[in-house]
Amino acid sequence: MADGDVIMMRVKELERVGIIERVLSGELTQKSGAELAALSERQIQRIVKRIRKEGMKGICHKGRGKRSNRKLAKEVRQKVMDLYREKYSGFGPMFAAEKLLETNGIKISHETLRLWLIDEGLDYPKRKRRPGRKMRERKEHYGEMVQIDGCHHDWFEGRGNVCVLMGYIDDATGHVFGRFYEYEGTYPALDSFNRYALKYGLPLSVYTDKHTTYKSPAKPAVEDELKGEEGKSQFERALGELGVKVLHANSPQAKGRIERIFRTFQDRLVKEMRLGGISNIADGNDFLKRYLEGHNKKYCVEAVSNVDFHRPADKDALFRALCIKEERTVRNDGIISYKGKLYQLDCNVKRVMVEERLDGRLYISHKGLELNYKEIEKRPLKKEVNGVEILPKRRKAPSDHPWRNRYARKIEDGDIPFSST
Repeated sequence: MADGDVIMMRVKELERVGIIERVLSGELTQKSGAELAALSERQIQRIVKRIRKEGMKGICHKGRGKRSNRKLAKEVRQKVMDLYREKYSGFGPMFAAEKLLETNGIKISHETLRLWLIDEGLDYPKRKRRPGRKMRERKEHYGEMVQIDGCHHDWFEGRGNVCVLMGYIDDATGHVFGRFYEYEGTYPALDSFNRYALKYGLPLSVYTDKHTTYKSPAKPAVEDELKGEEGKSQFERALGELGVKVLHANSPQAKGRIERIFRTFQDRLVKEMRLGGISNIADGNDFLKRYLEGHNKKYCVEAVSNVDFHRPADKDALFRALCIKEERTVRNDGIISYKGKLYQLDCNVKRVMVEERLDGRLYISHKGLELNYKEIEKRPLKKEVNGVEILPKRRKAPSDHPWRNRYARKIEDGDIPFSST
């Protein structure tokens, strides 16, 4: 409380004492004194009665100078401070108060703990003031829009490798889904969406940033330009096949819900995994399942509408759509190249579609029909006679070819073709 506020309180107390003295002397009636002191007439009667019985000290509150009934014992404070130093160092007051109740059975308000930390001179994380922005209203239906992003962070605080948390949050309810991966890329995006869809269904739309995983930076192909379409990333193409609309945010603030949950997880989830001794991605994903169950029960809100916009997901359709698809031209010898490897086809076609599924298997198809193939180590020799490769004959330019006329040189039949040197 500021010094000015204390002074004003003292002034008001003195004014009331003077008014009560005038009431006691008969100068003022109790009703008039109550109006001047801004008290009820009944309260003035109580004070006058107490002063006549106890003297002027009867005007003081009976609790003055006494220990509050709600004040915690010194032993409790000392135990809390010791636990904070040993176990919860760096925790915010609210989070530390929750863990003290959950783990140690000590009930204390976060404001009391904050004041204790200040008295002890212990530093704790403080929320930074953020610039004000106009809030976008939540969507009305669960599954109407899901915000997706990947968060790069030292989630294991040096106990394990730095990894990425692929996070999903429903815009209407704040329901969170997530999984740890080694990097943020096409495979983690497709795999995490596959797991989300199998658990909750297909959302109506997803909201992401313009990371190259979600939005292709390449110029559209000629066919796409003729159709008035932009080039699509593998993620956009896959979700388009499933009927899920992909929206791209122009700034981090536009998808603030997922950004804020990442900031919360960088504080709370990191400390929870520290207490649990989690140090690798596999254990982290197992822990994350349990953690998100409690988080969603505690912090999810009710959607405006009870209608769920998630659509049932077909496992086979997800398996076919959520993969890497690339077209390849088949060479004259029926061989295609994909990621530095050669594959021999059993049919004679010009263009094929190569699909790399999430389970690592490779499918090659032509117009939806799956083709048989086998991997080979090197291209076969053209032709052999007695074990010696026969090289293809080199074509001679005709005598009237512009290249010959340019240098004014003539080649007789049987001459060796010119070299460019």
